[in-house]
Amino acid sequence: MELDLYRVDAFTEQVFGGNPACVMPLQAWLEDDILLALARENAVAETAFLVKKKLGHYHLRWFTPDVEMDLCGHATLASAHVVLTYLEPEAKEVSFESASGDLIVTRQPSGYEMALPNRAPEPAILPVEIEQSLSLPPTEVLKARDYLLVYRSQRDVEEFSVNRHLFDRVNLGTGGVIVTAPGNQVDFVSRFFTPQATILEDPVTGSAHCTSAPYWAEQLGQTVLHARQISARGGEVHCQVLPEYVLVSGQVVTYAKSTVFLP
Repeated sequence: MELDLYRVDAFTEQVFGGNPACVMPLQAWLEDDILLALARENAVAETAFLVKKKLGHYHLRWFTPDVEMDLCGHATLASAHVVLTYLEPEAKEVSFESASGDLIVTRQPSGYEMALPNRAPEPAILPVEIEQSLSLPPTEVLKARDYLLVYRSQRDVEEFSVNRHLFDRVNLGTGGVIVTAPGNQVDFVSRFFTPQATILEDPVTGSAHCTSAPYWAEQLGQTVLHARQISARGGEVHCQVLPEYVLVSGQVVTYAKSTVFLP
């Protein structure tokens, strides 16, 4: 069996930036253990698998090298790029059926815009293992799917680190830990960490902005936000916060297309 494999960088306008994702269109679903093995072999934060249901509509699933995810923003953006650039280049939008409902991505002059569920956070208490692993205590702790740790300054987020030995004692399932603060040149900055994951820090996390954008929209009194994830690769994320959705947009570039050979 031969499968197409696209490797793209999301939330960036140039290769080697943003968050790499692999996108693999399928004719029909393979067994879950094969999908997970492919994700492990691809060795990026997320591999997206697509099965076409009809023109402009696909079933979408996301796998890290460790688990299947319930939502992944950057791999959804990457999947839309593959569909609208290579599979259906005349289309203006694509709809994905997913574990988080139907996700619609539209082509925009400045990139792609996707509607993700609004996951506004509520005040929470950190597990003690995570609290003890932090290099600096946050000023505020909230949670939706992910924990949201708020800090005073961008420098705090830049210098933030975790003691992985302690951090990895907690299993958050498909969730992770967002570290965020007001930005020096953007509305807010963030980083994202996942305990027990093969890739500890995710370069740019679209789904995390389902939680961080609603928080900062309330704090700043504005619904349109410019964010930057300040990982080593870094990425630009534009958000518009609506009552039920967060419109998350960014650019995507193709790094490579190849063929995978399965027995």
